[in-house]
Amino acid sequence: MFGPRLYKLTREEAIARQRPSAGLTYRESGVDIDAGNALVEALKPLARSTARPGTDAELGGFAGLFDLKAAGYDDPLLVAATDGVGTKLKIAIAVGKHETVGIDLVAMCVNDLVVQGAEPLLFLDYFASGKLEPDVAEEIVTGIAEGCRNAGCALVGGETAEMPGLYAAGDYDLAGFAVGAVERDRVLSGSEVAAGDVVLGLASGGLHANGFSLVRRVVEDAGLDYGATAPFEVAATLGEALLSPTRIYARSCLAAIATGGVRGLAHITGGGLPENLPRALPDDLAARLDRGAWPEPPVFGWLAEAGGIDRDEMDRTFNTGIGMAVVVKADAAEEVASALTESGETVHRIGEITAAGDGPAVVIDG
Repeated sequence: MFGPRLYKLTREEAIARQRPSAGLTYRESGVDIDAGNALVEALKPLARSTARPGTDAELGGFAGLFDLKAAGYDDPLLVAATDGVGTKLKIAIAVGKHETVGIDLVAMCVNDLVVQGAEPLLFLDYFASGKLEPDVAEEIVTGIAEGCRNAGCALVGGETAEMPGLYAAGDYDLAGFAVGAVERDRVLSGSEVAAGDVVLGLASGGLHANGFSLVRRVVEDAGLDYGATAPFEVAATLGEALLSPTRIYARSCLAAIATGGVRGLAHITGGGLPENLPRALPDDLAARLDRGAWPEPPVFGWLAEAGGIDRDEMDRTFNTGIGMAVVVKADAAEEVASALTESGETVHRIGEITAAGDGPAVVIDG
């Protein structure tokens, strides 16, 4: 969030800005450069809190630098991913709670990096609004910094765009960009997956950041208020419960990869298990899963009932309780599961890999 507002005013420029002017100013058109500069200064401590080997995570330049040798790499490949938070932002805006969507933003990017075996190294964000609200922006970046610390990557910069006329009052959008690295001979492509391998599922934290256009439609049709108690979680309001952030699996999956037993990873986002797990499998293989092997968080049962959503639509829209699928050698399943559990994950043995047939690439029994 620290793009073209990073220059410093000279004394003469500062004095000139204080002089009356008969001409139209940028501020009068809706863009306040000074507010942007002040925001950058306020965010610098947050960026510093994410510093890691390879970068100092300082803000103020035109771009961020990273030293791969200092990070310990010998023959690395760079891996990049970009994503957003989608219409989950509409709920954050409606309830005035913005920190968790910053975590979502990081999670959606770094979880896509680790499925290639890559360690997240650096992160940049893009925040666009009709009018900059510094308190909202700082809350968002607080969440982004928390996500970066959780993932082990540095927040090295970004861009704040103030675009009156393009965004309605109070609205904003977020996008993120993450870069990671993996040694050339350790890229995780899924090519080594074989029939008989075991599929482990890592529990999600709820909806994560997918399917919220459907979620908001269910809330609207049911006539519910985001400030009311959640029908599926009595200890939180509906808005708070729906804003539960996406889990960040980077550190735990890297620990699992280090055991040598992981053959493939799939981040379960839009499309659910049926469309994301096949992306980690060769074309001649499929997966057979047991729905009874993991519990679905209550939010999914509520959505299905309140919205009259059938099982297939739920499976292909939401993660239904599994945020990351880990394909492992059968004889390494216990070791990998232990590594994941020790890293804080809730692990379920949810199925196995089979030869592909004429049916779908993922079959969910039960």
